[in-house]
Amino acid sequence: MRIFFSVGEPSGDLHGANLIGELRRRGITDFAGLGGPRMKAAGCDLLRDMSDLAVMGLVPALVKLPQFFRLLAQVERSWEASRPDAVVLIDYPGFNWHVARKAKERGIPVFYYGLPQLWAWLSWRVKKVQRYVDHALCKLPFEEAWFRARGCRATYVGHPYFDELRAQQLDEEFLRQCRARPERLLTILPGSRTHEVQSNLPMLLAAAARVRSALPGVRLAIASYNEKQAVLARQLAGSGPAPAEIHVGRTPELIAAADCCFAVSGSVSLELLYHARPSVIVYRTSPWLYALLRRLVHVRYITLVNLLACDDPLATTGGRQPYEAGAPGHEQVLFPEYPTWQDRSEAIAAHAIHWLSDEPERQRLIGKLKVLRERLAAGGASRAAADYIVQALAVDAEQGVTLRRAS
Repeated sequence: MRIFFSVGEPSGDLHGANLIGELRRRGITDFAGLGGPRMKAAGCDLLRDMSDLAVMGLVPALVKLPQFFRLLAQVERSWEASRPDAVVLIDYPGFNWHVARKAKERGIPVFYYGLPQLWAWLSWRVKKVQRYVDHALCKLPFEEAWFRARGCRATYVGHPYFDELRAQQLDEEFLRQCRARPERLLTILPGSRTHEVQSNLPMLLAAAARVRSALPGVRLAIASYNEKQAVLARQLAGSGPAPAEIHVGRTPELIAAADCCFAVSGSVSLELLYHARPSVIVYRTSPWLYALLRRLVHVRYITLVNLLACDDPLATTGGRQPYEAGAPGHEQVLFPEYPTWQDRSEAIAAHAIHWLSDEPERQRLIGKLKVLRERLAAGGASRAAADYIVQALAVDAEQGVTLRRAS
């Protein structure tokens, strides 16, 4: 049995590798497709390493459009040479919708493992799931009912990121050194994309400077995704009002060692939940994009942890403003969040100052995060997805045998 993967993001590469490992344990050994170094190491025969095509935003996508068309043609040629028994898509919707359509035209079953957040914005795209996706494997508990209500075959398997977090091996010596220092640690997580660092880190450093002004015994550390971004972080921190340590490849340790964190919105919020670290989530963008997103986004929060903590996560709110501490109706928010185009450094700093000045309040928040973690972060998404894929393909195979016998 041959399974073709189409994966374009670094996080998807990780989830794809874990899924391949689970499928191997169930007797499937032939994997090909698009992915990254982790999937290759797991035994996937890559048509192309997608690391340099993990684009975000309209303009970067348009620039690389000819590459995507050539890549889609290459995918079709590979299927003509060796037809897969199934196609598994992970995230990366812009390109993966086209892969799904081509697979559907050939009658190849399509599994989408970790669908785009259609319930949050541009929900009309669910029509593509209806047309091109045979099996929607959902990461979030409220997604299954949302997709099923719209005629999709959807199953909740859990969030694969928690599988990775549970398997992480932290550098205990680095942690020991961090914890041995007497200062409180504020960790800054400026995002995994360079444009996110450029847009958000100056504001986060300004907020951190306010924290250090109010609480001089606070140490700052920046977790950089790669060395290129570390160079940028050193430039911004070196010219800024507060000194900060910069570390590459130490995100898990710097979260685990932190007393609180500032983070750019993304899957890192789930890591912050897993480690139960009080955090402020931000996402700074341009005024025009902010105005556009306010009209397109239909849910009240941008942070997954806040949505998961809500009684009604998909309740809509028109013209929402960034969350402010103490605002009515936001009592369930665990991570204060600021989607913004303005400088919100003063408000961001106020949360950290409050937590670092009031240990009982910080511990109360940690307790709430642990309760949510126990409910959602048990892991097992890779196992559940592999079981589902194997069973679904077995049913399809049995139905095919039955139809051939009947004819």
